[in-house]
Amino acid sequence: MPREIHAAKLDRTQKILSVLKRVYPNAHCELNFETPLQLLVATILSAQCTDKRVNLVTAELFRKFCTAKDFAAAPLADIEELVKSTGFFRNKAKNIKACCTALVEEFGGEVPRTMDELHALAGVGRKTANVVLGNAFGINVGVVVDTHVTRLANRLGLVKGTDAVKLEQELMKLVSQNDWCLFSHQLIWHGRRRCDARKPDCTNCEIKNLCPQIGVKNF
Repeated sequence: MPREIHAAKLDRTQKILSVLKRVYPNAHCELNFETPLQLLVATILSAQCTDKRVNLVTAELFRKFCTAKDFAAAPLADIEELVKSTGFFRNKAKNIKACCTALVEEFGGEVPRTMDELHALAGVGRKTANVVLGNAFGINVGVVVDTHVTRLANRLGLVKGTDAVKLEQELMKLVSQNDWCLFSHQLIWHGRRRCDARKPDCTNCEIKNLCPQIGVKNF
């Protein structure tokens, strides 16, 4: 990317971030959790499922299973039954049990605090690891790239494409490390509250003057 184009994009990104900070000062992870383990499990369940649905499921799940040891010792069928409504429940239940077994055997039942250790756990990709590190531990290792972040970052012309790993690296160059976790939340909140995939509220959008509305006319 030519230096002048990068500089212009960097400047526009900072202006977007400034507005989003003002509009969503309380932006945060909308998965309910009290411990790093609960956030880890909830994030695994959130794949291709709404946070609202996950929160309904984990309300009961976390009453029955409090520790990694509880999940590791539980019959797989019991976990499957409790997480069934989140979709792809067999694979999610298998990953949760395997993940928690590894936590018990390798980390004393505690959730590790590094990307490499988290990423090695069953069902944990970079997105999930970034969610846990950023929200449970306040550690900014990367940018959470979910469907909302991918969609809005493309619509805003900050990135191009759908490869989450590549998009994360591009966004990390545009946003200060201290804001990586917050920026993800702000884009997600804006996507849920203003910039709908099919019917974006461009008229009332707080960042409309900074948005090239890429793809909007196709809807």
